[in-house]
Amino acid sequence: MSAEASVPREEIPWYPKVNFNECIGCGQCVEFCHNDVYGWDEENNHPIVVNPHNCVVGCSACAKLCPQGAISFPSKEELLAAIRAARERHMAGNR
Repeated sequence: MSAEASVPREEIPWYPKVNFNECIGCGQCVEFCHNDVYGWDEENNHPIVVNPHNCVVGCSACAKLCPQGAISFPSKEELLAAIRAARERHMAGNR
């Protein structure tokens, strides 16, 4: 069983953050992501994260695809620390 499987997905802070100052509005991230994480802000011509918990934990392919480097994710260390903390909360609550 994977570490993230023992806690609700909503408690795992893994989803993209878009730096709107860097984003050129190419839409590659929206086209690439098949999990409906992104939506499109027509007024400002850039992607927005509308379903953050649809993002697959550990996947950062959209960030690698972004030609401007405008998408970021937590570091692996931050992710693992958040999962450990959530697991501890759940284990304490089940005692």
